[in-house]
Amino acid sequence: MKDADLVGALPEAIAARIVSAKLAGGVATLVLDVGGLDARARGEIEQAVGDLVGVRPGVNEVRVAMTAEKRARRILAVGSGKGGVGKSTLAANLAIALARGQGDRRGLKVGLVDADIYGPSQPTILGVSGVRPEARGDKLIPVATPAGVPLLSMGQIVAPGKAIAWRGPMTAGALSQLVDADWGEAELLVVDMPPGTGDVQLTMMQKHKPVGALLVSTPQDLSLIDAARAGQLFESMGVPIVGLVENMAGYACPHCGEVSDPFGRGGVEAAAERLGLPFLGRIPLALAIRESGDAGRPPAASDGAEAESFRAIAAKVAEWLAANA
Repeated sequence: MKDADLVGALPEAIAARIVSAKLAGGVATLVLDVGGLDARARGEIEQAVGDLVGVRPGVNEVRVAMTAEKRARRILAVGSGKGGVGKSTLAANLAIALARGQGDRRGLKVGLVDADIYGPSQPTILGVSGVRPEARGDKLIPVATPAGVPLLSMGQIVAPGKAIAWRGPMTAGALSQLVDADWGEAELLVVDMPPGTGDVQLTMMQKHKPVGALLVSTPQDLSLIDAARAGQLFESMGVPIVGLVENMAGYACPHCGEVSDPFGRGGVEAAAERLGLPFLGRIPLALAIRESGDAGRPPAASDGAEAESFRAIAAKVAEWLAANA
């Protein structure tokens, strides 16, 4: 029996926590990362491992070791070529959906960075407008949100409604302050990037090195052209593109139910195919999504129909993160 067969005997949710598995002299030794679990959950996992591995051929004894191993924190950038395409809405709901998990997929410990220095909107979307972060030593403490994803944004630091007129070096310093904050156990930071290809993007890629970038666009040709430019910048700096998302794709009339496409449809999917990039899915042009964001209640934090498209995209992103660990 091979060591890998020990892991194969376990449910996916438990197998995902395996750090190492060895079989020698009839003794199966498994080390699991149980970070974030309480004593009861750890006991249940230990019992399940003992029961399932203990009946495998060649196993006479099962030894289980548990550790709260601190994983390396990774950064996922969410970008667009131009503003107004729903990038911030996607970033917030993607972070929430990744944190919640679904089915057998374990939720990740996710933090959200609003790096859109000149137009921060995440405090509004996540319902924490006016809540300022505290500091511990020289590091900021992210603000807890009702959706369960901690947040740091320039919108929490500057006075509400005040315009930010900073040159490049100041924006780079502000970004580093947000990213290098005290994120605790967060293993993934979703970063809502400003639109375009400027100083913040360059600082993020050169200093903080995202593991991947996700691009958002509406189906319009102009948006696609700008999104392609943003993608070229990420790739030229060695940041792989996780995939493209088409936003504002299809509007269902609330009276008759007929679906129309005021911004077109399928343009982003066609562009992804042309560029050889994955297409991650579509977000509809829905009044409920806009209203929930304005009210500080992101749809991904609920189980409503509006959350479905975000959950589907998050599942593909989670698969990419796991495959590129």
